[in-house]
Amino acid sequence: MNKMLVAVFDNENKAHEGLTTLKSLHDNGDISLYASAVINKDANGKVHLKTAQDTEPIGTATGLFTGSLIGLLGGPVGVAIGAATGTLIGLLFDEDHDSVNIEFVEEVSNAMTNGKTAVIAEIDEDWNIPVDTGLEPYNAIVFRRYRYEVVDQQLERESKAIADEFDALEEELKHANEERKAKIKASVTNLKNKAKATNEMLNKKINDIQKELDGKVKAIQDQINDANEKRKAKLQKRLGTLQEEYKVRMAKLKKASGLINEALGPKTEAGKNEAVSV
Repeated sequence: MNKMLVAVFDNENKAHEGLTTLKSLHDNGDISLYASAVINKDANGKVHLKTAQDTEPIGTATGLFTGSLIGLLGGPVGVAIGAATGTLIGLLFDEDHDSVNIEFVEEVSNAMTNGKTAVIAEIDEDWNIPVDTGLEPYNAIVFRRYRYEVVDQQLERESKAIADEFDALEEELKHANEERKAKIKASVTNLKNKAKATNEMLNKKINDIQKELDGKVKAIQDQINDANEKRKAKLQKRLGTLQEEYKVRMAKLKKASGLINEALGPKTEAGKNEAVSV
């Protein structure tokens, strides 16, 4: 399963040794390591990015996740959460699982005391044992969380809300007087602009997901090329699971885009053309 992993070490040397272990597990096919970063919290409590690898295209989420953690770990978690917006919310907090994710950040924050160093990595692993066993000699504290694709979900909800608002405005237009119709048409114009911007975000997200998938497929294919027959079967299964996960994501985003296009498109029922033709 695709996860974000944070492993906290006593010092930077152990962290880099731990990262080397993760790379060895990748070479052996035990995990697929897509991207990684190393951050350090100095004696004054300031968090620094030490190294980052594979930032484009498949490491984009890891980079954003790392930046978010740096921001959060630099101060009280509650204050940081209150100030968090945009991508930070999307990568760290799922509104349907807030307690789990806030707990995750608090646990990492409690472990990441002054002087500690952490490895942040995006991985696919079939079970926890290889990573846990590999990092045990370095006394690492390991945290995991699944990659909640909250940005996808937000775009889906936004598209549904836009489509519903179009329907409501069209219905209101049927029964409005001339003065009210002018205001409704102005609202439709504003909504169209919002719909266009949302659709552009959806199309960019779909394009970014495809690039990310292509990068991850290549990473696993490279592993397969270097694997023995036994490991090849495991990696092929991992590849199939990955492709299916991304297929579902793409389908949801394309459906969301379709909702907006349908709302903006020509209407066949009497009276509806007036609402969208402004």
